[in-house]
Amino acid sequence: MTNSANSDIARLCKEHGLRLTGARKIIMQVLLKSNDHPDAVELHRRVSKIDSRVAIATVYRTLNMLRDKGVLERHTFADGRARYETTDNEHHDHLINVETGDVVEFRSDEIERLQEEIARAHGFEIVNHRLEIYVRPLEKPQRRAGRAKA
Repeated sequence: MTNSANSDIARLCKEHGLRLTGARKIIMQVLLKSNDHPDAVELHRRVSKIDSRVAIATVYRTLNMLRDKGVLERHTFADGRARYETTDNEHHDHLINVETGDVVEFRSDEIERLQEEIARAHGFEIVNHRLEIYVRPLEKPQRRAGRAKA
């Protein structure tokens, strides 16, 4: 891990009044490097590759604590699993692949503008929002050569 990433983790802990234990440091390191939205089980799998002594209960406690302190945001998509991402990103929305569970982040100024217009038309201003669009691939993956058709 880079010194910059280490200092980011130390800064986050200091800002939120958290003691930086070895397990928390590894968990936060993995979260900061994640390009997806891991659930606790997937996060534990990744953390265990670095330090197999970190228990899944520690992962759950750390996730809850980081969420309570505002460091993480929790998403529960249609699959029912709680997934996490850091809150230091700019606002974005999500495309969720219903076949694989993959999550794609995107930002659309046009969608943001339309949401503002709709809220104003109904006499409101948007305070916060979350947009999750459940999608299916337009094309099925190509079958591998040599596989029998069902």
